[in-house]
Amino acid sequence: MRTDDPLAGIATFSHLSPAERAVISGTTRVVQFPAGERLFDEGESADGCWLIQEGRIALDIAVPGRGDVVVQTLGPGDLLGWSWLVAPFRWHFGARAVQPTTAVAFDTARLRELAEADPAFGYALVLTLFTAVLQRLQTTRARLLDLYRGSDVH
Repeated sequence: MRTDDPLAGIATFSHLSPAERAVISGTTRVVQFPAGERLFDEGESADGCWLIQEGRIALDIAVPGRGDVVVQTLGPGDLLGWSWLVAPFRWHFGARAVQPTTAVAFDTARLRELAEADPAFGYALVLTLFTAVLQRLQTTRARLLDLYRGSDVH
């Protein structure tokens, strides 16, 4: 991944113009998470968004009597975190690095300001995040189909 444009070649950002990608890239910095580090917990205030470059992040939910249950594992090219964009700005899942992970962190407060100041940019940003949500939903759907394939669940 190029350091001058951390979004280059990432499908989620491919529909953006070079100028829109440059605005978003201008809010980024590279971060690292060691294996086992907790990024956030379900229900906490959401204020982050990351594009995973290397490593793996597990999304989990708290299940009474079972603890944190992993629902999906994200890897290179995946976008983590969109709850920062919609009130009440709370995480809907928890996240933990399962491998040493390098990611591009977005300054979400700055992105919100930019989106509010320029509705056309805001629309493009929301579509980008919606694309990531839709991809995550399709992945979850496929996992559920695999899980229930051949079972007697009706």
